[in-house]
Amino acid sequence: MTDITSTKEPLEPTGIKRYVPLLVYVIVILTVLFIPLKVISYGYLPPDDALRHAAKAVSGKPWSEILVLGPAYKVDHNFGWHAILREIYLHVLPKEAAEKSTEQLVIIEVVLMFVLLGWAGVPWLRRPEAWLLTILLYAVAGSEFMRFFLGRPFLLSIFTLTTILFLWRQRSPNPPGWGLGLGMAAMITVAIFVHGVWYLWSLPLLAFLMAREFRWAVVFGCSWAVATFLAASFTGHPIEYIVGAVNMAITALTAHLTIRTEVTEFQPSTGDFAALVTLAFLLVLRRLARLKPYRLTTNPAFWLMIVGWVLGFKAVRFWSDWGTPGLLFLVACDLQTLLQLRFKPDSVQRLALVAGIAVTTYLAATSDLGSRWSWTLTKTYTYLKKSDPAVADWLPDKGGILYSASMTTFYDTFYKNPNGDWRYILGYEPVIMPHEDFEVYHKIMWNFGDIKAYQPWVDKMRPIDRLVINAGGKPNIPELEWTNAVPGTWVGRLPQGTNGFPVPSLPSSATVPPTH
Repeated sequence: MTDITSTKEPLEPTGIKRYVPLLVYVIVILTVLFIPLKVISYGYLPPDDALRHAAKAVSGKPWSEILVLGPAYKVDHNFGWHAILREIYLHVLPKEAAEKSTEQLVIIEVVLMFVLLGWAGVPWLRRPEAWLLTILLYAVAGSEFMRFFLGRPFLLSIFTLTTILFLWRQRSPNPPGWGLGLGMAAMITVAIFVHGVWYLWSLPLLAFLMAREFRWAVVFGCSWAVATFLAASFTGHPIEYIVGAVNMAITALTAHLTIRTEVTEFQPSTGDFAALVTLAFLLVLRRLARLKPYRLTTNPAFWLMIVGWVLGFKAVRFWSDWGTPGLLFLVACDLQTLLQLRFKPDSVQRLALVAGIAVTTYLAATSDLGSRWSWTLTKTYTYLKKSDPAVADWLPDKGGILYSASMTTFYDTFYKNPNGDWRYILGYEPVIMPHEDFEVYHKIMWNFGDIKAYQPWVDKMRPIDRLVINAGGKPNIPELEWTNAVPGTWVGRLPQGTNGFPVPSLPSSATVPPTH
C-alpha cells in the first residue's frame, strides 16, 4: 500500500521521459529550418555571388558570353554548383519570368546552405542542443555570422569539413579504415565540384599532421587526391580546372599593388579577438567543470583554428572559412560534455533547457538589428532593369559591353537581367579581365574612383556600349551623355543620333545649341 503522506517528490511521467531525446532532435532541426525562412521573409537577398550563380543558371550561357574575359580565366570553378542550379531551374521551378526564377533560385541557395550547415553537427552529437547553442554563441559573438546566409558554395565546404571533424571524433583513437577514406573522398569530391577551391583542402591535412594523427593524415590525403581528380574530371576539363584554380588564386593575391584594391575577402583580417576569448573560455570551462575531453594539442580542429587564424592576417577567408569551423567544433564538443554531466538524457529539465536555447537562438539569429536582413528592400528602385522603360535604352545594346568599376553593379544588373544580350567588363573577380582593362580598373580603385581614370574605357566605347558610375552627381566626362538612371547610379553613352549612331563631333569653332 502506497504511503500518500510520503515527502518524496513524485516520479516524472515515464511517457514524457521516453520522448525527450526525440523531441530534442525535433526542436533543434526545426529551429535551424525556421531561421533562414524567417530571414528570407524580411525580403533579404545576399549582396554578391549568390545573385550571379542564380542568374547564370537561368541564362544557361557560359561566362565567355557574360563577361569580357582575359587569359587568367580557364574554366568555371563553380561548375558543379551552376549545373545543379540549372537543373533546379529547368525541372523544379515553375516556368515564370526569368527575373522571378532568379529570385527563387537565390532563396533556395540561402535556405539550403544555411540548413545544411546548421544541421552539420546534429547527426554526430548525442546532445544536438550543444550544436544549436554553438550557433547561438556565434550569432551573438561572431563578427561574420551573416556569412552563413550568403548562400554560396563555400558553405558546402564548411559542412564537409565539419562532418570530417566529427568523423574523426567518433573514431578516435582508432585509425580510420579505407572505407571511411572512400566516404571522405565522396564528400570532398562534391565539395570541390561545387566550390572549386581544391587546394585549400591542404589545410585540414596540415591540421591532422600537427595533431600527430598521422594515419588520419595519410587516409585524408589520399581521399583528397582522389576527390580532386574526380571533381576535375566531372567538369570535362580536368587539367584546366586544377591548374586554373591555382593560377587564378595566385594572380588574385599578387596582381594588386596594395591590399585596398583587392576584393574584401582577400584582404587581411585584423585578428578575431572574440575567437581568442572563446578559446580562453573553453580552457576555463574545462577546469571549472572538470571536463575530460581530448587535449587541444592532439585535436586537429584546434590546429585548424590556429592555422586559419594566423593565415587570416594574409586573407580573411583563411579564418572565416577554415579556422572558424575548427573553433565551432571545439565549442560544440565541450558543451556536449558539460550538458551530459549536468542533465540526464531523458529529463524534463533538459527539454525545458533545449526549448529555451531554441527560442533564444531563433530570436538572436533572425533579429533585424540595424536592418541587416531587410536592407535589400531599399534596393527595389536602384536596379538597372531592361524591363524598366526609363532604363531600357540606357543599358547596352545587343553585343555591347557594360563598363563599370563596381562589382555590385555587375551582381545587381546581371541578377535583374540574366538574359541580357551584352557582356560585363568587370565580373566576380577583377583578375579574369583582359590585362589592359584590369590596369584601368586598378587605376580607378587606386585613385579612389577619380573620373580621369575612366578615360581609357571612354576612348574605346562604341555606341552599343555603356559606362556605369556610382556617384552623387553627374560625372565630368563630356564625351558621353548621361542619365541618372536610378538613385546614385549614372549611365553614360556616346551621343545617339536618330538612328542610334553617334552624333558627329563638331569643330572647336562651332557653337553648340543649348539643350533642354
